[in-house]
Amino acid sequence: MNNKIQKIATNLWFDTQAEEAAKLYTSIFKNSKIGRITRHGKAHEMHGISEGTVMTVEFQLEGQEFVALNGGPQFKFTEAISFIVHCDSQEELDYFWEKLSEGGDEKAQNCGWLKDKYGVSWKIIPSTLTKMVNDPDPEKSERVMKALLQTKSKIDIKTLMQAYDG
Repeated sequence: MNNKIQKIATNLWFDTQAEEAAKLYTSIFKNSKIGRITRHGKAHEMHGISEGTVMTVEFQLEGQEFVALNGGPQFKFTEAISFIVHCDSQEELDYFWEKLSEGGDEKAQNCGWLKDKYGVSWKIIPSTLTKMVNDPDPEKSERVMKALLQTKSKIDIKTLMQAYDG
């Protein structure tokens, strides 16, 4: 990591899988790295946490800074917070879908949404989707939205383009 602290960083609360998750995410995204790992000291032993256990892992994905915290089981991820991955091709979209959905909740896959094996929600979309759904021609926009809403899992860019083109 660099010496300048990012003004806003995303904190992800895991039970005990912070380091595992950071390693997985940094292996998926090309411009990524793991930074500082903070470990618990003796002071946490009274809470049943062994000295040397990972407390936090700082990491970057595509230049954005994150902190993964081993905070215990009391909080779970929900769809209220998710990450959007913009993809320039079907090949890229397929790659991220395959990597992030592996071991995740298949029932949570719909309209390009997925949950990874930690319960984190991701939206894997083509970079052109925002332009298509915001097209000034309402018919084009509606056709794309209708095609998107019929998608039961991973988005097919060709299908959306066909809907857009009419």
